[in-house]
Amino acid sequence: MTSATRSSTPTRGQPDALATMQVVSFRLANEEYGIEITQVKEIILVGEITRVPQTVPYVKGLINLRGTVISIVDLRARFGMVEAPYGDDTRIMVMNLAGKTTGIVVDSVSEVLRISTDQVAPTPPTVTGLGREYLTGLAKLGNRLLILLDVERLLTESVPLEAHKPSAVVA
Repeated sequence: MTSATRSSTPTRGQPDALATMQVVSFRLANEEYGIEITQVKEIILVGEITRVPQTVPYVKGLINLRGTVISIVDLRARFGMVEAPYGDDTRIMVMNLAGKTTGIVVDSVSEVLRISTDQVAPTPPTVTGLGREYLTGLAKLGNRLLILLDVERLLTESVPLEAHKPSAVVA
């Protein structure tokens, strides 16, 4: 009876353990983030970005990518982080979101990872306020944590993250 219980428990858990997703991991400052690979069209070097007047600070401008003009969003600025000069590792991740092609600037692209769904934990309830709605979870990779982003929601939301204010708690 004990062996039957043991064998049935893993069998029930196997479909979840076998479900995987692929994410492109990248860095912003000292943190590692991930976006589902299906959302990433390509990764390119940062070239000349044409500034557009009177846009929100995180929209850095436009580029011409093989005849297609796309807007460029700096994720550091979008998250309200201190901006850093673009370096040799800085990349633009080009995405098709809500029918529009958009590029996001990241400090560096690390790798493509295959993550089992049992490695992904929901965003802890203690993470509140600023940007929580843009997180899809946390991937536990050994002693690393990968912050998984809902990039479509992040880039289609019209209110800048730095403008979000935590809600007041009334007792």
